[in-house]
Amino acid sequence: MAAVKLDDLLTLDVASRLAVITKLWDSIVDGNEALPITQRERELLEQRLQEDDDDPGAAIPWEVARADLLRPR
Repeated sequence: MAAVKLDDLLTLDVASRLAVITKLWDSIVDGNEALPITQRERELLEQRLQEDDDDPGAAIPWEVARADLLRPR
């Protein structure tokens, strides 16, 4: 595989750059490699999972949170 230079990627139009980003992201998400997390991060994740188990109704569905984030101010 030929090496691609960042400067070359930056000359692409926006749609092409987004396509490259998507392919890169998908390669990370689909990969079997796990990123290491600290003990503190693990504890925080466990705490949040427990909070969700204790009160699942307190969570905001992604669709609602996303709509709120995208709402013009």
